[in-house]
Amino acid sequence: MLATLHSFDNRAQADVTEEGFQTMAQKPDEKAENGNEATNGNGTAQQQTLNILAQYVKDLSFESPGAPLSLRPRENAPGISINVNVNANPIAENDFDVVLTLSAKASEGKDVLFNAELVYGGVFRLVGFPQEHLLPLLFIECPRLLFPFARQIVAEATRNGGFPPLMIDPIDFAQMFQQRMAEEQAKAKVS
Repeated sequence: MLATLHSFDNRAQADVTEEGFQTMAQKPDEKAENGNEATNGNGTAQQQTLNILAQYVKDLSFESPGAPLSLRPRENAPGISINVNVNANPIAENDFDVVLTLSAKASEGKDVLFNAELVYGGVFRLVGFPQEHLLPLLFIECPRLLFPFARQIVAEATRNGGFPPLMIDPIDFAQMFQQRMAEEQAKAKVS
């Protein structure tokens, strides 16, 4: 998996490898010798690029069913459960809609203090990548790029609801992807 993220001035490029490290690549006017190019149908080289075309909030929900009583000070921190899901769908030949869903529920015993859900999406254009690299890009790199924005929206929603901002810890999307692939392989063996 290799994605090239172009800077705004297009003078230098950062290569993102499977290990997640960034290295500086040569300038676009130099010949590519690092395997960053794929050939298109007519044999000419095609640069591998991953571009974010749009980002959007598809759904945002915040509920505090016990307010204002749920806002009172507490001696112990409430239990917070967080669920994360990633989906991707093609919308054009090289364009994909990647949707990151974050759900957070804070409770104290049987009482729900708040329930927040965000469905945050992005439209990504992936050009020049081999077919076998598309799934890791769509389910690891794309949500990794969306996550900081989604995290900020959830933090602001909980703060605006009268609670301390919920700062979700960074998510290992590579591990999530590996678990998902392992589950699908196990289902295929059962079938």
